Amino acid sequence: MANNLRVVIAAAGTGSRMKSRINKQYMLLKERPILRYSLDVFEQYDAVDEIIVVAHPRETEYCEKEIVKRFGYRKVKKVIPGGEQRQDSVWAGLTELGEDTDYVAVHDGARPLLTFSLLSELLQAAQEWGAAIPGICARDTLKMIDRDGFVGNTLDRSSVVFIQTPQIFRYSELYQAYEMACEEDFRSTDDAALFEKYIGRVKVVPGNYNNLKITTPEDLVIAQALLNM
Repeated sequence: MANNLRVVIAAAGTGSRMKSRINKQYMLLKERPILRYSLDVFEQYDAVDEIIVVAHPRETEYCEKEIVKRFGYRKVKKVIPGGEQRQDSVWAGLTELGEDTDYVAVHDGARPLLTFSLLSELLQAAQEWGAAIPGICARDTLKMIDRDGFVGNTLDRSSVVFIQTPQIFRYSELYQAYEMACEEDFRSTDDAALFEKYIGRVKVVPGNYNNLKITTPEDLVIAQALLNM
């Protein structure tokens, strides 16, 4: 069993596709900032003892004052500025955690509908395999296309999954993967890709179709509908 689970929440994105002056993490979803939903889950989950929020450099003070302090999140250790890309932001968060960290969960701040049951399943799998990520099966036919837009081949959708967050890893191993990626300037939009490249296998746990990431105004409407169910 893990002694602790610590969390890095990536909340530094600007969310240009939302077409809003307010960054998506702070937009209201049923009268609550989107970021609060995932913070609530981690704050209430017993295994979590520390949270690092990585915010946009211009918004660290706002996040600290208007989210963390205003709503009394005791487990949030720091709000720190993010980097140019998501990978830079997550790396900044990882370096804030102590060497006594056993497992780390990396989560998107704009993914508000995380459940306790999914978090528990991921932690259990990470304890067994060292790394666990949530994936959902494709519902539609998937095809590879070439640069001209013609079909190259049809994929077997039973072996393809859409990946979500949180992604949970043994902290020391994910830290090592990030160090090696920095040395080689290897880039990916997915933390598991670094783990796969430098450390080893990653276990996929069935995700939740409701665990969507708020990227467009339509996603916000869908999330509101799901919360009303």
